[in-house]
Amino acid sequence: MALVNYETKEAVGIITINRPEALNALNSAVLDELNAVLDGVNQAEIRCLILTGAGEKSFVAGADIGEMSTLSKAEGEAFGKKGNDLFRKLETFPIPVIAAVNGFALGGGCEIAMSCDFRIASETAMFGQPEVGLGITPGFGGTQRLARLIGPGMAKQLIYTARNIKADEALRVGLVNQIVPLEELIPTAEKLASTIAKNAPIAVRACKKAINEGLELDMDAAVALEEKIFGDCFETEDQREGMANFLRKKDDPEKKKVVDFKNR
Repeated sequence: MALVNYETKEAVGIITINRPEALNALNSAVLDELNAVLDGVNQAEIRCLILTGAGEKSFVAGADIGEMSTLSKAEGEAFGKKGNDLFRKLETFPIPVIAAVNGFALGGGCEIAMSCDFRIASETAMFGQPEVGLGITPGFGGTQRLARLIGPGMAKQLIYTARNIKADEALRVGLVNQIVPLEELIPTAEKLASTIAKNAPIAVRACKKAINEGLELDMDAAVALEEKIFGDCFETEDQREGMANFLRKKDDPEKKKVVDFKNR
């Protein structure tokens, strides 16, 4: 797969959109390859994913305008559905996904970053939804996720003005979680992914499910969902061993051991 690379480092998978000559812009072929990569992730072994772009200039500069420029109404809607189906798949992927944003994250690039669980940005990163300057709306979830992440007022301001923002402003408004120098971006993401991977995988995935699905519910229904997911954890070996290790430590610190959580 020339347009999307995938490598693994122990329990962490790294997905790189590899179209640097086009600033990693998303065309139909990239979307298809990214979908295939996600289908091929071994979820029994991989506990966290990192998504990034090739090169130092761009994470994903947007959807491919050359491809979009000739679309009919029906083709435009179908292209939007293709992107939305993939980004929703990424958003609901059972294991956590970290966006390592190494440059431009505009249009579809901002939208795919928002589909990840959280975003670490380089100091050179740039975010924006410039679609109204092209005569279109955001089409891969931008009008929905941006408002949910940073609030409708700020989202409307950014979308209506088509203004790009630098990493420091993205951090201030809550679009990104952390900013690091470019050379530290992937090591920082890998360290964070490894930290996540060391925890009980069933519990981590259950937390992702509870947060994502709970946000779509009223509070009474959301806490009922949490109760159900919380209860399900008590049928796992990870819970039994994790709590037994805590009690061993409490009784005798010398008996503490590192729990090697297994995916069950």
